[in-house]
Amino acid sequence: MTDFCKLVNMPENDKQGLSVVTCTAPVNIAVIKYWGKRDEDLILPINSSLSVTLHQDQLKTTTTVACSRNFQQDRIWLNGKEEDINNPRLQSCLQEIRRFSRKRRNTGDSTSDASSVSHKVHICSVNNFPTAAGLASSASGYACLVYTLSQLFGVESEQLSAVARQGSGSACRSLYGGFVQWKLGTQLDGKDSLAEQVESESYWPELRVLILVVSAEQKSVGSTSGMHTSVETSQLLKYRADVVVPSRMEEMIRVIRERDFPAFGELTMKDSNQFHAICLDTYPPIFYLNNMSHRIISLVHRYNQYYGETRVAYTFDAGPNAVIYTLQDHLPEFVQVVRHFFPPEVNGEEFVKGLTVCSADLSEELKRDINMEPTPKGIRYIISTKAGPGPCVVKDPNHHLLGADGLPKKSAISH
Repeated sequence: MTDFCKLVNMPENDKQGLSVVTCTAPVNIAVIKYWGKRDEDLILPINSSLSVTLHQDQLKTTTTVACSRNFQQDRIWLNGKEEDINNPRLQSCLQEIRRFSRKRRNTGDSTSDASSVSHKVHICSVNNFPTAAGLASSASGYACLVYTLSQLFGVESEQLSAVARQGSGSACRSLYGGFVQWKLGTQLDGKDSLAEQVESESYWPELRVLILVVSAEQKSVGSTSGMHTSVETSQLLKYRADVVVPSRMEEMIRVIRERDFPAFGELTMKDSNQFHAICLDTYPPIFYLNNMSHRIISLVHRYNQYYGETRVAYTFDAGPNAVIYTLQDHLPEFVQVVRHFFPPEVNGEEFVKGLTVCSADLSEELKRDINMEPTPKGIRYIISTKAGPGPCVVKDPNHHLLGADGLPKKSAISH
């Protein structure tokens, strides 16, 4: 499933009978959007989708799962705070992994300790980015949970896509690196609604990603309720699912394989715009974009217009933060354009985080042609990243988020 690191199949055991595994999983950003379910229990989509997995050096969820005969109950801590383990989607993932594990045991096909599947688990998970701010935190979170549980209980990787999907639909796409499609599927039980890799993270090395963080606040309408209302009320949504997406998926896979950035960029922007048009067509309408989002959209189009080609593309998920795709060659200048039109606070934290971006000079002609009033502090910061690999086992026991007592270490609580 991933060649990012060599996988460890056996969890660590200590003298108290504590088995511990820690893994990391990536964020993915859809370029063909998933919006709407045909089955809310199994989390089956009304259309296929395609995403780019982002590099874990910049954005990731880290999860430690421990199990012990001494634990009284299943427990979970997210970003330092204990949460309700009885969340239905969480329970669904736990039950499915345990079911697959028992099935393997019964066929004598498992290497891990047969009794551990009946033990209670403690789960501790942290993100290194703002949760619920339109940065796909549920996708990396559930992908990481399911992947870590599978390592602990010896469950085959082929079965994980369907399990992760039941936590959060787009989580199935975070189980792979690079370019990933989540197939609509036709079966009622959802067994064929799975994610698969289209191309690896090394396929298009020049592709770069910028996340322009305009807000780290929690969104007012969550994705789950937003989707439900769109399915109930938007006529555009049905047209999108039936007519638009099937041909867009084929075209997107083709332009990725051809590394055709102008076509990739245009398709990405059109699909983002259609998703937000559906949010407006929903009744009552849903507004995920704000004034700053609209200014970024305008900036991208004016920049591309200046060059007479698509050099930069935006996409927005269910939130106001822009995700920008561009090629390495155009990255320094576009970051400088963003700095010019959205001047950061002079004494603020570093404006560009993540992968280093070289500085560039802007011509007066370019600034004049774009012709926008600067918006000071409109963008809080930029995360500079690229496509990256799928989930990975963390081998160093010092990086476990749970201590020998099965409770979160101080570092996991203060995260």
